[in-house]
Amino acid sequence: MDLIFEPLTQMGCMTYLVGSASEKQAWIIDPSLKEAERYEALLKNRGLKLNAVIDTHAHADHLSGGPKLMDLTGCHYVMHTSAKPKDVTDRVEDGSELALGGVKLKFVHTPGHTEDSLCILLDDKLLTGDTLFLDDGGAGRTDLPGGDPADHFESLMKLSKMPDNLIIYPGHDYRGRRPSTLGEQKQRNPFFKPKTKGEYVHFLQELHLGPADWMKLVLQANFDCTRDPKSVDIPQGVSACEAMGTLSDCAASQEIHYIDAEEMKKKMDSGWKPFLLDVRETPELYAELGHLPGIKHISVKEIAHRLDEIAQHKNEEIVSICKMGGRAKTAAQVMSEAGFSKVIVLTGGMTAWNQCGLPVVRDTVTA
Repeated sequence: MDLIFEPLTQMGCMTYLVGSASEKQAWIIDPSLKEAERYEALLKNRGLKLNAVIDTHAHADHLSGGPKLMDLTGCHYVMHTSAKPKDVTDRVEDGSELALGGVKLKFVHTPGHTEDSLCILLDDKLLTGDTLFLDDGGAGRTDLPGGDPADHFESLMKLSKMPDNLIIYPGHDYRGRRPSTLGEQKQRNPFFKPKTKGEYVHFLQELHLGPADWMKLVLQANFDCTRDPKSVDIPQGVSACEAMGTLSDCAASQEIHYIDAEEMKKKMDSGWKPFLLDVRETPELYAELGHLPGIKHISVKEIAHRLDEIAQHKNEEIVSICKMGGRAKTAAQVMSEAGFSKVIVLTGGMTAWNQCGLPVVRDTVTA
């Protein structure tokens, strides 16, 4: 079989490798800047030449790896004709196609999340970017520059007329959901429920999306085609692009509690013994910020699949901890959805804990 298809990420911002085994060439779709060198090494190990990077739209929650990969490999950089990133080399329209050997992509223009949003048809697969996510993940928000709820409704109607057996591969997923068919999404995804444009616009207005000022800075950095992964301070572990959110109605209705660093230390000094759950990545635990003694460590990327490891603490007070609070909140929401009733987020995370001069350790932890 000539087609090479592989998701390069399991959660969060999704990146896909598509290629031709016979031509030994590949495309990378929606690459992240911080992973650019990893992609380059992966391609080298596979004996594949990078023909092009393709961004389904100008991203607002992470920095694109497209410009950096152009520098590293000499590949093309493909986006829609209306896309604003300045270093794009090849611009496509609705119905445009690209081919590598016997592998062919077809682009579908689906504005709404952004003006330049694209979906990509690949055999029995539909890569939807931020136009459509899976299940209660909903779809990309439409309140950023270039977004338009009415256009998004029309784009979803365009998708709804495609074959039901197409397998959806979204641009984001924060819960490790498995790809499902378009037909299943038409039944399960709340963004397909409104039947008129007016109903859809009202539906989005009722979501009361949170502030997105930092996302506008990310957009501008992507318009400028930055190669600097530290050019914008991006919160980690936040499902920022989802307009619906990752939670069921039950979980969304459960209040997440918060505690600041000084109050937490004071209570612990007085005998309070909550279960401490650190949801950062492993290297962070031993870096400058350190970690609290006695923590249980489960990355936010794994929390949904490892809840059985902390099931005995379901009715205890649990403090969810990360670097600044974003990932801790995501983990807290996942736990609340699963019936954990006393989850508390450490406001400001380990950053705030360190700023208060409170003690940390950098030894081994319980994984």
